[in-house]
Amino acid sequence: MRNFLLRRPVAGKALIVGALLALSVPGTAYANTVGVTVKTPGATAGPVAAFSEISTDAACASGLVSGGGINQAIGTGSSSNGNKINGTSPSPDGSTEYLGSTGVVGTDVTHWLGIGGSGGAVNASFSSTPYAMCFGSSLINHTQVVMNKLAGPTTGSTVGLVTATCPANTRLLGGGARITPADVGSLKPIASFPTFNNSAHGYGQKAAADGEGNPDSWSAVGWNGGGNSDNTTYAYAICSGNGINISGATVKVRHSEVSGPTAATAGQTVTVGCGGGDGKLIGGGAAISGGSVTTTNFTGPGSQGDHLNGSYPSDSGGNPVADGTTTAAYWSATTHTGGVSSPSTYSDAWALCADDGV
Repeated sequence: MRNFLLRRPVAGKALIVGALLALSVPGTAYANTVGVTVKTPGATAGPVAAFSEISTDAACASGLVSGGGINQAIGTGSSSNGNKINGTSPSPDGSTEYLGSTGVVGTDVTHWLGIGGSGGAVNASFSSTPYAMCFGSSLINHTQVVMNKLAGPTTGSTVGLVTATCPANTRLLGGGARITPADVGSLKPIASFPTFNNSAHGYGQKAAADGEGNPDSWSAVGWNGGGNSDNTTYAYAICSGNGINISGATVKVRHSEVSGPTAATAGQTVTVGCGGGDGKLIGGGAAISGGSVTTTNFTGPGSQGDHLNGSYPSDSGGNPVADGTTTAAYWSATTHTGGVSSPSTYSDAWALCADDGV
């Protein structure tokens, strides 16, 4: 009897010690199951006419879109000033756009649109390349798209900023921007970035800063060189699905801002990446601005003609990654001035880095 009574507490202690050891070693508790494959069909020529646009599509054969991008290549002639991004946005089927009622407009979306536009001049070497970030996670296995829109900007050199916010108890995974109509050659989105729907961030007016965690919103900024009463700016937030316990999931923001471009008909590239402990790259954003976008309300750049030419997954040197890449860790923004100088202008890039804590 004594031997029996002595053995039982010893066994219990061994089980308790084993459990404590398992909990004390983080590597045995969970592993980040987030995975992303970049899909792109390559470049499509265009737009080929002034005051027009071309819509291209990148599709996820497996996985869901967490974000996406576009590289609007600049022509080699002086008419490169007319080449601009008109949209980088989600789609349910590769052609349909979410332009109607606001709110949750789609679930489990698998396509990303890259929409390139032109101003008053075109060049034969213009091309549009879309990128889809095809997301997989054993925890976040459903997503939803939230859209918000703003009538404007209606006057020249005026910021038209609109913010889409994820539902409560979900995680922001990425986002996008769009402007309409296409035939207003001076109209373009000049910013698409993560933010927070709180007073510290001006309810979307200030962008998420480097190192901030779990933003809940996405802002888009329209910019116009002249007046038009029918302009509309759209913001899209890609969020985790409802009913998923995201308490252990984290999304960290990485941000970089550089000076320029300031000379007429000049470009700038800025690149930012996910560090070793940040998680996997799942999306990103871009802006051409008046600077200090994380500490002051967004202001426009120094010239009406300034525009974005790229917001895409890249290598550390700013080069777009290839189709099928599973190790992309950087996001790049390419910006461009118009035909006049642009003083006090800055370029920004954001990377979203995710760990689902599974």
